[in-house]
Amino acid sequence: MVENAKKVKRTYSRYEKKEHKQGYLFLTPAIVILSVFIGLAVLFVIYLSFHKVNLFTGQYEFVGLKNYARVFQDDIARIGLKNTLMFSAVVVPIQTIMALIIAAILNSKIKGTYFFRTVFFLPTLTSSSALTMIFMFMFSVSGPINSLLLKAQIINQGINFLQDPSFALKVIMVMNIWSTIPMYTTMYLASLQDLPASMYEAADIDGAGPIKRFWYITIPYLKPLTTYVLLTSIIGTLQMFDQAYIFSGGSGGPSNSTLTVSLMVYKYAFGTQNAMGYAATLALILAVIIMVISRLAEKANGEERIY
Repeated sequence: MVENAKKVKRTYSRYEKKEHKQGYLFLTPAIVILSVFIGLAVLFVIYLSFHKVNLFTGQYEFVGLKNYARVFQDDIARIGLKNTLMFSAVVVPIQTIMALIIAAILNSKIKGTYFFRTVFFLPTLTSSSALTMIFMFMFSVSGPINSLLLKAQIINQGINFLQDPSFALKVIMVMNIWSTIPMYTTMYLASLQDLPASMYEAADIDGAGPIKRFWYITIPYLKPLTTYVLLTSIIGTLQMFDQAYIFSGGSGGPSNSTLTVSLMVYKYAFGTQNAMGYAATLALILAVIIMVISRLAEKANGEERIY
């Protein structure tokens, strides 16, 4: 009986069929646009990855899997991938945890909540290019960071953060964390406004302190939003380009310490390398890495929500 019930197909009324047709009709423009500007573009990138392309002459030479084999033999590609993964591995957890903690503090009805909300949100109003220039000034040899370290007698002489391979990528990490925390804090704070107060009241009756309430109520409640934050953070950090480009002048220096996969794609596609096919291959590999890591993060975080 159960098997027969499963085989029975639902029949739709004329009104429901009409609604379905109208829905597909409204979706048609979006489907066409996505197919043309995304679908065809992806297919063209895949096509390019199997060719050696000369943009100046417009010649396409089929090379099969040579571009893919080249990735595993390219030491520069390994450096770029290592920098990209390191950047994402450091920035994503720090900005997520700090945004969550700050949002929880701002939601605890402390004095000056609206003032702090405004101050924390200000960095999101500044463009990435402007922020990069500001941080380059701050971390320059004669900048305020070196001045503070010298006054505190932490260092004896100024550190050239911008030209030191051991510090260059870390400066970009600090800048990215500082500039993205406010946006995620605002999102967490908006979600916390909807958290039922009765849940905290019940926890108080059971004798739960602030830490236990945060760990067993706040964090589980924000799991769906945390999944979204993780996904957008992972995608954004793995695609990091503009900050590294401005910071290094497009070279990925010093000593390839700020070289990322996205910057490599740009250099090979539009720089002196004139290797559009190889750039397309790098872009596809980066896309696959993003999809795999994003899926793992989504699966690891889960999607449950308590009410």
